Amino acid sequence: MKYNKLYLILMLSVLAINGCSDDFLKPKPLSILTTEAGLVNSTSMYAVLSSSTRLIRNQYMDGTFAPPMFTEYLFTEVMIDGTTDKTFPTRDMNRLVVPDGVLTDASYNRIGHCWNHAYEGIKSASIVISNIDQPSYSNERERNEVLGTAYFHRAFWYYLLVNRFGDVPWIVEQVSEPKLDFYSTEREAILKQLKKDLEFAVEWVPEKVDRGKISKGACNHLLTKIYLSLGEFENAIRASSAVINGNYSLMHNRFGEDKNDPTKNIIWDLHRPLNKVAPGNTEEIFSVIDRYGMSGNIAQGMTSMYIFVPNWGNQTNSIMTPTGNVGMSEKLNLEIPVIEQIGRGVNKGRGTSYYTRYIWDDTNDLRHAPGNWMTMENLVYNNPKLKELNDPYYGMPLRLYDDEGNILTRDTIRNWTGGWPHYKLFIPDPIRVQPRGGNTDWYIFRLAETYLLRAEAYLWNGQTDLAMADVNTVRNRANAKSYTNPSSFNLGTILDERARELFYEETRKCELTRIAYLYAKTGKQSYNGKTYSLENFSKSNFWYDRIMEKTEFFNKGVKTVAGDEFTMSPFHVLWPIPQNAIDANSLGVINQNEGYTGFENNVEALNSTE
Repeated sequence: MKYNKLYLILMLSVLAINGCSDDFLKPKPLSILTTEAGLVNSTSMYAVLSSSTRLIRNQYMDGTFAPPMFTEYLFTEVMIDGTTDKTFPTRDMNRLVVPDGVLTDASYNRIGHCWNHAYEGIKSASIVISNIDQPSYSNERERNEVLGTAYFHRAFWYYLLVNRFGDVPWIVEQVSEPKLDFYSTEREAILKQLKKDLEFAVEWVPEKVDRGKISKGACNHLLTKIYLSLGEFENAIRASSAVINGNYSLMHNRFGEDKNDPTKNIIWDLHRPLNKVAPGNTEEIFSVIDRYGMSGNIAQGMTSMYIFVPNWGNQTNSIMTPTGNVGMSEKLNLEIPVIEQIGRGVNKGRGTSYYTRYIWDDTNDLRHAPGNWMTMENLVYNNPKLKELNDPYYGMPLRLYDDEGNILTRDTIRNWTGGWPHYKLFIPDPIRVQPRGGNTDWYIFRLAETYLLRAEAYLWNGQTDLAMADVNTVRNRANAKSYTNPSSFNLGTILDERARELFYEETRKCELTRIAYLYAKTGKQSYNGKTYSLENFSKSNFWYDRIMEKTEFFNKGVKTVAGDEFTMSPFHVLWPIPQNAIDANSLGVINQNEGYTGFENNVEALNSTE
């Protein structure tokens, strides 16, 4: 118990944020080793790292209706929290996103869990790194493969930390005694260390590994992001090209469980639960495995249909027929089985107009085609009572307005949306009577993103034609037309393509923040005509301007039916360091980000990871 308790304190936030129950402090030797005596071979070392893999999976599926990755997307131009019957979800950010606010509740946000999960993952990596020479290995290569894999895991979590929180404490090695004197380390210094670690990993981690494990391709993919973060664009091109020109290729031919269904296509196939790690999938670089009944799986599936599908069956603020009758029913086994077709949604993750409508620039794009993309008008009025009332709209497509222009639902945020990617979010659910989304493997890194990362590197490097070619490679696979005009091609174009291709795969808030740092670091003019600086980063940055440009909600006076207003400030580019984590570190100083209470107590951050 002592060992685990010390670690929970030393990781800064686990005890402080989550509290300290007896059950929480019990050692869990099946997932985290509590003594180095068990580190006897490479298998035992990988067993320690499996804890980090589990946490990566739980970023997307952790048994709640709003896993940590959901919070990531609330700080982007793609999505807002659509549960408008409550006033505490993260919409009024100026009021709620504060260091001592509620940061570990799915109904609010999961900022605290993102901090906690990262340091838990880093803990696993640190155990392996600090004890790398304790086990017996067959040769040096086996040892270095283990070390390189541990470096990947540490880099994975620190990449998220520095783009969510900025300067954070750097854990050099496994901590085996009480230590409450951590200090923040500069983001740039951490990124330089991650670069060094991943270059080692790329040299030693093998290319061919079992699905769900870390490969050389995964290391190069993450290294590309690190190079981009540091402004090393030639290196980013080299690392991404190593993946693109290696053992991977975009999927073009039908495959997997529905390959013989003529109503489906390659985009549908690519995102079926079991197809992501299928042997024939040459696009998958790194995925997490999530199967029903799998050992250690606390989640109840993706709950993707619950999170992202509109609240179409809401009886209080119902979608009405033009004749004034309640139009929809969530009951099972109806003549028109809408709930079985799309699931029971609450629209907690409501897409913005930018994502659901404005970015779709080609009607032939398979990602937005009928069958893959779902709109409200694809649904039909299914309430059986309509038949009893002889309502002529029974079985007819939904309408937002009647013939006089009156809106047919009280809540146009929660009950109605411009659409959603059915091909990604529809996941069979054997657990719940009203399906919300079941177990599914999930892409963490996929080759389509590697192309878009290289496109970004080319663009920063002044090679617009090559950047455009990489974006077109991704677009053409989806049957979308190519871009041909370099003068209208910019970073916004790439961000739009990332939104089309990588919804709920990419860590979009992190990518937007990374790009915001790059604009501030380089001083290059953005496509919006503005330039930025690091000295003024929390008051003026590309992340904030991008969200203000693309969304219809924040700082525009929009209020929900419950009365809360959508607000946001430039300093939200970085999340607040949880105050409890700062307070628990009683002998050191963890700096708070500018814009939040406590910033005035900061000291100079460390500029080295040594």
